[in-house]
Amino acid sequence: MKLKVYPVLIKLLFGLLIVLPLVAGLSYALSYSLGLSGLLSKGFTLDYWQKALTSQNLWVSFLYSLSIGLVSVVTSLCIAVSMALSWNKSIQQGRLSYFIFLPLCFPATVMAFLVLQWLSPSGWFSRIAFELGFICSLNDFPNVVRDFYGVGIIFCSVLLITPFFTILMSNIYRNENLLELEKLSKTLGASSRKTLRCVTLPILFKKSKMTLLLFVIFVMSSYEVPLILGRQYPQMVSVAIVQKIQKFNLNDIPLGFAMSVLYVLLVILVLVLFGKPSRKYLKPNIK
Repeated sequence: MKLKVYPVLIKLLFGLLIVLPLVAGLSYALSYSLGLSGLLSKGFTLDYWQKALTSQNLWVSFLYSLSIGLVSVVTSLCIAVSMALSWNKSIQQGRLSYFIFLPLCFPATVMAFLVLQWLSPSGWFSRIAFELGFICSLNDFPNVVRDFYGVGIIFCSVLLITPFFTILMSNIYRNENLLELEKLSKTLGASSRKTLRCVTLPILFKKSKMTLLLFVIFVMSSYEVPLILGRQYPQMVSVAIVQKIQKFNLNDIPLGFAMSVLYVLLVILVLVLFGKPSRKYLKPNIK
C-alpha cells in the first residue's frame, strides 16, 4: 500500500505548527506596542512607535547588526569558496568530509564561550603569547572580545557558518557540473582566472543568493553570541530589544515590542527587495 500525501493536510499542519505561532506572537507584540494589552495599558496609542522610530539607539543597533552580518557572511563565503574549489574531492569523499561537519555540532552558546576562552585578555591565546614572550603582560594582548568593532562576534559567526557554506558551495559545484563547464571554458581559450570570474563564481553566487541573504539575517538576529561577546554600546539589535522587554522598567516593555515588530517589518522588506530574483531556484524542476 502506497503512502498517500495529502497537500491540504500538509498545508494545514504547516499553518498550525509554523504560521499560527508566528502570527500569534507578532499580534501580541503589535497589540502590546499599541497600548492595547499589557500591565500599563491605557488604550490605543502610537507613542511607543514614535519613540521606536525616532530612537537613535535602535537605528545604530540595526546598522551595527547589518555590518556584523555582512562582514561575517562575506568572510565565511570567501573561505568556503576557496575550500570548495581547492579541496572539492576531499570534502565530498575524503577524511575532510567528516571534519567539516564537526563545527556544525556546536551550539552558538558553546562556540561563543569557546571564543571567549580563546581570545579574551586572560584566555588561551594571550597566555600562550605571554609564555612565548610576544607580550610583556596579559593586558598587552589585543582586545578582540567585547570590542567596538565586534571582532569576537564576527570570528564566532565565521566559525559557525563557514562549514555550512563550504558544504553548500561544494554541492552546488558538483550538482551544476562546474568542473566540465570550466574545462569547456578553458578549451574555448579562457584563462583560469577568467573562467573563475566569468563562469564559476557567478553560478555559485546565483544559486546561493537566497541562502546568503538568510544567513545575513541569521547573524543579525543572533542573541547568544553578541550577548556573550558583545558590549553594551553599540549593541546587536536582538540584545537591545530583549533588554528593553526584560528590564525592570515596565514602561520600556511596549517600546521593546514596538522595536521587535519594526525589526520584523524591516527584515520582510529586505527579503522582498533582495530575495525576489532567487525565488525561481526554490521551485522544483518539472520536466
